[in-house]
Amino acid sequence: MDVFLPIAQVFVNPIEILLLSAIVGVLSGLFGVGGGFLMTPFLIFLGVPPAYAVANEANNILATSVSGSTTHYLKNTLDYKMGLMIVIGGTIGTALGIYTFTYFKGIGKIDTVISLAYMYILAIIGTLMLVESLREIDRAKRNLIVKKKLHVHYWIHGLPLRMRFPKSKLYESIFTPIIIGLVVGFIAAIMGIGGAFILVPAMIYIIKMPTKLVPGTSLFVTIFVSVIVTFLHSFNFGSIDLMLVVMLVIGSIIGVQVGQKLGEKIDSSGLKALLAILLLIVGIAIAYETFFAEQTEKEIIQVLTSDLNFFSLFILEFSEDMPFFYGLFSIMFAILLGVGAALIRRVFSNFKKKMLLKKS
Repeated sequence: MDVFLPIAQVFVNPIEILLLSAIVGVLSGLFGVGGGFLMTPFLIFLGVPPAYAVANEANNILATSVSGSTTHYLKNTLDYKMGLMIVIGGTIGTALGIYTFTYFKGIGKIDTVISLAYMYILAIIGTLMLVESLREIDRAKRNLIVKKKLHVHYWIHGLPLRMRFPKSKLYESIFTPIIIGLVVGFIAAIMGIGGAFILVPAMIYIIKMPTKLVPGTSLFVTIFVSVIVTFLHSFNFGSIDLMLVVMLVIGSIIGVQVGQKLGEKIDSSGLKALLAILLLIVGIAIAYETFFAEQTEKEIIQVLTSDLNFFSLFILEFSEDMPFFYGLFSIMFAILLGVGAALIRRVFSNFKKKMLLKKS
């Protein structure tokens, strides 16, 4: 049974949304990256207009990032000082991204821009991941131990205004995390992603943060970037649909918890190769849809206001009458769900430990 999205003005199958968001959540939990670079294209394939897919997936990423970040906060594996420097750049990048988004939406080219961005990003990231994962598999088969250079310097390391980051034990220019944040924020605003698949390797290989602090700090940054993206999309374009957000968040949070558990038990080298192949397939599908598929007129669905249920009518009127507060409500809704999921997981984890202690 399909459900009508009052803001996006399309019908979607809730089972498909829940299953896909759960699957993407599992992948996110396994590899420690946000699932926006997969879920947004999936939403587009399911018929959600690209501009709405971007905005609502950003709201979903906010919830999952809050959930993951809360877990890392409880474990004390966050570098707030480094995170705030990245957030400064992310704020500037997000503003530039929204300006770019507004420009292309104004000239009617935003759907093409989003499709092209995904096509190129997925092709590049998928290819790099596939090459690296195949190398890891080959090394494992031959039992090779590769000695990596401890200090690789790039131009970004020569920037001025150095600052100490005690948690990460680094002495780094403040411009390094700010520039990285700027790039991540810009991409997040255009594509509706958290940017973790760029941020995580940048923090490891460019900033050289300790690996144990990277996931938590990345999620911490993603919270702020997603808040800005969600609010600006909601206020400027009225594109946040809480009906869709609820389905995305429920599926994603369940999937992330499962993925994190699986990640503790299985070797990820082969899975990285499969994920890379999946990224390439999605990139090719987007390219086909953009350039080669027959362009057909989409049927305009007209649903009378009187036909909407109470919840749908409330969302539609709330969005139209009070866009500012609707955006804030969307953000608070995602944050509360994310924190709730993290606390529930902690309660179950503590309960499981107590039961094991009693048995022993």
